[in-house]
Amino acid sequence: MYETNQKIGRLIYQIRQERGLTQAAFARQLGTSQSAVNRIEHGKQNLSLDTLARISDVLNKQLISLSGSTVNLRIEGGHELKGEIEVKTSKNAAVALLCASLLNKGTTRLKRVARIEEVNRIIEVLTSIGVQVKWLAGNDLEIKPPKTLNLDSMEKEAARKTRTVIMLAGPLMHEFKSFKIPYTGGCELGKRTILPHIYALEDFGAYIEAHSGQYTIDVKRRLPERPVVLYESGDTATENVLMAAARFDGETTIKLASANYMVQDLCFFLQKLGVKIDGIGTSTLRVHGVRDIKKNVTYSPSEDPVEAMTFLAAAVTTNSSITIKRTPVDFLDLELLKLEKMGLKFKLSSIYKADNGQTNLADLTVYKHNGELRAPEEKIHPLPSMGINIDNLPYFVPVAAVAKGRTLIHDWVYEDRALMYTEMKKIGVDIELADPHRIFVNGPTRWRASEIVAPSGIRPAVILLIGMLAAGGTSLLRNIYTINRGYEDLAERLNSLGAQITVIHEA
Repeated sequence: MYETNQKIGRLIYQIRQERGLTQAAFARQLGTSQSAVNRIEHGKQNLSLDTLARISDVLNKQLISLSGSTVNLRIEGGHELKGEIEVKTSKNAAVALLCASLLNKGTTRLKRVARIEEVNRIIEVLTSIGVQVKWLAGNDLEIKPPKTLNLDSMEKEAARKTRTVIMLAGPLMHEFKSFKIPYTGGCELGKRTILPHIYALEDFGAYIEAHSGQYTIDVKRRLPERPVVLYESGDTATENVLMAAARFDGETTIKLASANYMVQDLCFFLQKLGVKIDGIGTSTLRVHGVRDIKKNVTYSPSEDPVEAMTFLAAAVTTNSSITIKRTPVDFLDLELLKLEKMGLKFKLSSIYKADNGQTNLADLTVYKHNGELRAPEEKIHPLPSMGINIDNLPYFVPVAAVAKGRTLIHDWVYEDRALMYTEMKKIGVDIELADPHRIFVNGPTRWRASEIVAPSGIRPAVILLIGMLAAGGTSLLRNIYTINRGYEDLAERLNSLGAQITVIHEA
């Protein structure tokens, strides 16, 4: 219990500092003494659910999920959205960069990192093995590795809550001849194989076996003698191979690599560490690594195209006009073209660069469609890298629900995600499940309010929230931990656009 209180106390201290509150000011808002706040932050006071809920409200941060309680959303639907919203930096880039920080013996600073549960879980894993991770002002993160990592003390519970932990294999193979990583978790979207990781890392002399609830990795480091061809063009597999190649003093060619946004962010970061990479943004990467890396570096991950798509879908579903600032447009090209052909009107500002100096951004203004959207003539489906982003695909479900006609959505990547889309029936969407990968959406929808437990997939949970924004009356979306894994303060940010969402803590 003491260790749990210490973890919560450290988190409360970090967020209080970020909010610019002194202990005295924080105590006044809580209605307690400064000495009590000091005890809380040092893990010396047991915290009730009521106290945690009160602290969450003062800090405007949902700490309550750490206690085993649930967080629900009450949505008063039927309201038009308006105004501007700024896209936050990429969640998927952040978790990859946190893993990649282990390649660097110096201090890594990441700018404007999204404070989400997925990031928190990786930070818990890193701190448990001896890495110093500190939140700074402006949501910056400072990461300092110890001289020697202590893998025996790895926080297994946190590791099992995220699939990202498999990406520790690439960096750790440079430090250990043998090590173990707990089985990974995350969204329950079906049989998400790690074979692409296993086959690719074997080319570098890292052999992975899965047994007894963990991966065992035995390492005999070697530079691949031929190009590493990915068994599947996946984002995390590409990132793992990049981190494996980064510390070999020689050239590695990676074929069928993902060119997705988070992979590009990782490439730009590795370049700051001195790694030479050719072919960024293509399916063939040539990496010339550096055996020993010790640099003090600062890197700014780019904005999240999936978050931009989230607000875009919310505007379309609620027939609203909003401006989405700092949109990474190169990773939404096809999505915008599909929406344009469906009849959506929008405007893009001039292009400007993200803080990483590489990624193209624009401000995207979406206009009301007034019920004039048409279902696309062809199916909507994702592709790795060059196509509709796999994580953007679910947002076409509520969009198709307000379009006239019949839309086929083919989610071929995950066995179970399309099944989760059928929860939209409960709020009025006419959905037919053709098979575990394909659904038909018949629009337009007569939305209705409902009470639903959020599914375990991040995107299926968020599209329910979006549909509830369009449904007149009061809806309740229960247990939204899965949304907090991928989004920071999503309810509050939607409220800034005119939504009426209340966060409810439930014991």
